[in-house]
Amino acid sequence: MNMDINTLRSVVTVISLLAFVGIVAWAWSRRNRERFDEAARLPFQDE
Repeated sequence: MNMDINTLRSVVTVISLLAFVGIVAWAWSRRNRERFDEAARLPFQDE
């Protein structure tokens, strides 16, 4: 397979986009909401 630089750039762009979409989906998933809400309240807790 003979890859030129533009094909490589395209592949890296697609992989980066998929990684970004995966991270966004993980961050907004309902399973993580409770953990993220708890972490968001940490600075306001007095101990």
